[in-house]
Amino acid sequence: MKKNHINLTNQLQISRIVQGHWRLADWKMSNQELLKLTEQSIELGITTFDHADIYGNYSCEKLFGDALSLKKTLRADIQIISKCGIKLVSDKYPSRNIKTYDYGYEHIISSVENSLTNFGTDYLDLLLLHRPSPIINPEEVAKAFSYLRQSGKALNFGVSNFSPNQFETLNTYTDEKLVTNQVEISPYCLDHFANGNLDYFLKEKIKPMAWSPLAGGKIINPDSEKGKKIYTVLSEIANELNLHSIDKVIYAWLLKHPSIIIPIIGTGKIERIKNAVEALEIEMNLEQWFRIYIASLGKQVP
Repeated sequence: MKKNHINLTNQLQISRIVQGHWRLADWKMSNQELLKLTEQSIELGITTFDHADIYGNYSCEKLFGDALSLKKTLRADIQIISKCGIKLVSDKYPSRNIKTYDYGYEHIISSVENSLTNFGTDYLDLLLLHRPSPIINPEEVAKAFSYLRQSGKALNFGVSNFSPNQFETLNTYTDEKLVTNQVEISPYCLDHFANGNLDYFLKEKIKPMAWSPLAGGKIINPDSEKGKKIYTVLSEIANELNLHSIDKVIYAWLLKHPSIIIPIIGTGKIERIKNAVEALEIEMNLEQWFRIYIASLGKQVP
């Protein structure tokens, strides 16, 4: 296994830190600039890249694919994740009147085929269902996953933002067992400590991915009492660990959890990417971890 990589399954190895592209369109990079950033990430050990069909109003997958087209040999060195299921109201789909979720067989297949075209590749390493739907038909999903796996268009499958019950229910229908659940985890967002998801991940030995690990600026640039309390504690611990930035402390806090949380960073700045990778070497003690947890909780543990 490569250094700083982990196995989600015996067939799927990904980097310990994943580069996310939710805001890729906002980075305003040329194809050459994005290619350079991708190559720099790979050199740092980040080989896994997270996308979704809807990111950037359905534009980010193609932006990434256009950059990859400048050096097609990179595809063999990376893992591409994408998501499907959300239908946005968009100028690209003028017939839509409201936002919906669609996990019908035909929509899943067409979404993946569109993603493959955007990326300029023959396969996705991992396909995720983007959000749970109140009208999901697991048999339709299972049928789509089976076709995608047999055709080689998607090699592994998972979900995002699912509860333990939702994950387990879908898993009983699919031949291709779900390999991960991408959920929001950060020192600011402790929801999945409270709702049983992290306990479930440990029980089933599922390695979760954490989106928005920096809480979308609620910690780095706090504007609430909760955010300010967390920021203060993170700053104190950064000083104790001789670190120049609190984002390293945040990543170290996530990485310490025994469920093997995989942070998804979302930056176009190489310095911030380096910070995430350097966090892999940080040793945070148990009391420091709990100080951050308690600052977010707003009270001492029972």
